[in-house]
Amino acid sequence: MLAVDHLDQYYGGSHILRDLSFAVPAGRVTALLGRNGVGKTTLLRTLMGLVPIAGGVIRFGEADLTRAAPYERVRAGIGYVPQGREIFPRLTVAENLEMGLATKPRGTQVPERVFELFPVLRQMLRRRGGDLSGGQQQQLAIGRALAAGPRLLVLDEPTEGIQPSIIKDIERVIRLLRERGDMAILLVEQYYEFARNLAHRLAVMDRGEIVLDGAAGSLPEADVRRYLTV
Repeated sequence: MLAVDHLDQYYGGSHILRDLSFAVPAGRVTALLGRNGVGKTTLLRTLMGLVPIAGGVIRFGEADLTRAAPYERVRAGIGYVPQGREIFPRLTVAENLEMGLATKPRGTQVPERVFELFPVLRQMLRRRGGDLSGGQQQQLAIGRALAAGPRLLVLDEPTEGIQPSIIKDIERVIRLLRERGDMAILLVEQYYEFARNLAHRLAVMDRGEIVLDGAAGSLPEADVRRYLTV
């Protein structure tokens, strides 16, 4: 589904991503792990076209998205939940969800399954996004990404700063999406247990490179944790 080949990225004179290659197959959950500062968010911003690519190729299905604009990647079927959520605080929950339909024809409704996955969003449709708790905002951000019915869902550290009860809700939703088998999921995380419980495959980043890669459960836990501790 998603194939990244020999990706390079720089910030100023710093080489952030180094000849990085990986794939996210259709219907599977791929978790990308790594401590802060190893390039995970830079990778996702590059995948979404938010920063121009320095080198390499990004393919999604049969499409070459290497130079595509962000909206073209969303239209192709990629849903993105950024680190920090980035919901619109002055818009209502309903309006935030409708922003997820920006690439769809006018009049398209938010799918009912978004509310089935996150019932709290239906209860808060008229509340402003900025009035929600951090956990509720994260659910809103995921619901907004799902509204367009993506074929690939990209989640950048969805558990960051979230209370345990909401983490359980997010894990439940990812597991339900996994069981449906019709969506690829790229889960970027720092927390090993959360990723291990959900992913079919784990990849570990360090200093802009993938240093470990294998089926979930096949990588020695001690080796993975060595790259996650500060």
